[in-house]
Amino acid sequence: MALTSITPAPTTAERLESILAQAADAAQSWSTSSPQERITALESVADHLDRCGDELIEIAHDETHLPHARLRGELKRTTFQLRLFTEVIADGSYLDARIDQADPDWGMGPRPDIRRTLEPIGPVLVFSASNFPFAFSVAGGDTASALAAGCPVIVKAHSGHPRLSEMTADIVTAALVQAGAPEGLFAVIFGTQAGRDALLDPRVKASSFTGSIPGGRALFDLANSRPDPIPFYGELGSVNPTFVTRAAARKRGSQIITEFVDSFTLGAGQFCTKPGILLVPAESTIASGLATAQYPAAALLLNDRIQSGYAEALQTLSGHKDIKPLVLGNTAYASPPGPSLMQTTTASALAAPEELLVECFGPAALVVSYEDESELLQIARVLDGQLTATVHGEDDDAIAPELLRLLARKAGRVLWNQWPTGVSVTYAQQHGGPYPATTSTTSTSVGTASIFRFLRPVAYQGLPQHLLPAALQDANPLRIARRVNGQVQNPPAGL
Repeated sequence: MALTSITPAPTTAERLESILAQAADAAQSWSTSSPQERITALESVADHLDRCGDELIEIAHDETHLPHARLRGELKRTTFQLRLFTEVIADGSYLDARIDQADPDWGMGPRPDIRRTLEPIGPVLVFSASNFPFAFSVAGGDTASALAAGCPVIVKAHSGHPRLSEMTADIVTAALVQAGAPEGLFAVIFGTQAGRDALLDPRVKASSFTGSIPGGRALFDLANSRPDPIPFYGELGSVNPTFVTRAAARKRGSQIITEFVDSFTLGAGQFCTKPGILLVPAESTIASGLATAQYPAAALLLNDRIQSGYAEALQTLSGHKDIKPLVLGNTAYASPPGPSLMQTTTASALAAPEELLVECFGPAALVVSYEDESELLQIARVLDGQLTATVHGEDDDAIAPELLRLLARKAGRVLWNQWPTGVSVTYAQQHGGPYPATTSTTSTSVGTASIFRFLRPVAYQGLPQHLLPAALQDANPLRIARRVNGQVQNPPAGL
């Protein structure tokens, strides 16, 4: 496949109408497709992406400035999550099939036959992210989970990597055609207006987004302004605070310094899980150690818009009267920017949390010193919703139980003596949190539980067997575990 330097043109209104109409048609057949049909489709997409990896990585590197090794690992993650969803489909437990058979002696009166399962919500609009051009883009997690759930997907390409988006779309489309998937099951659109128009179209039944708070909030408001509001799963912003107890600082302060530097500068600080706030004891040597630590070389940010936004945010933070520079070199605001660290106290942070406890998307973070560990609880209480919150402590830290309980109310993922960068694709992963981390605190964009974003419950009452969905028929043709009359029943062994 030849590399191209031509940027795709914005999607026209006529082309968008065709894409939406085809997606609506594809929803009819894909929603009732068999598990094997969906498995074949996802495996085909993963295989095609793997075969075209070298070409994809070259374009991704050219458009995003991300290093080849990082991109290769991200592409591997992307195809891994596609294949992981084939296991979810085969298992079938995601359907949450429940069967209550008729019971004339039910405690509150005769009970009718009621059967409930989860069904595809319909065409899904996915807004790509800039910082993960594979894993959170055209063939990323939301695309994988929506296709697995039985939903057509329309992806609004990110302006930061349009040529990569177009090539990825061509590969995914070819893979789905080879797998025998219905026409219109997948498409990519370009341009702000096309994304806005698609979000407002009644044929789109759900949407997802990863990006800035202003951009995500504007789309969230649009989704809710429709005559028929739809679920909008937006990942917007997070400072991912890290709390270091006195005992941890004494026992492994130097280790915390090294690991924090590695974490907040990873990917030039452009991870949504970057630890942007580090709280340390005032008497510890962590702050002074950070001032003299070794930092990675300056690296180009993803694009000019992110560079200018980063420089502006860092200048605003560093110019605050209660902020002191800890690490602020000559290249702090340059392109590429060198890593930077600011410093303040908990008293200042508590006095102006909306000014100091803010996200700075790039290679910068804020070190906050405290005099008493009770101040950690005060900071936890004033924090907005977060994707992650981390505690570095010892098992017998008296403050740990209350601090962890507070953080569990503020974040979707709570870590102990680890670092939040690196979001593994697993069954138990949670990547989401209270607003403004996300617009839907009950969902995740990473891990197999993300499939529930694009499903809705339907109950069937009194239907004959042949008219029921396969998941609810007595014969259990899908061979899945189900809850029957309140008890979980697994399919017979060898079935």
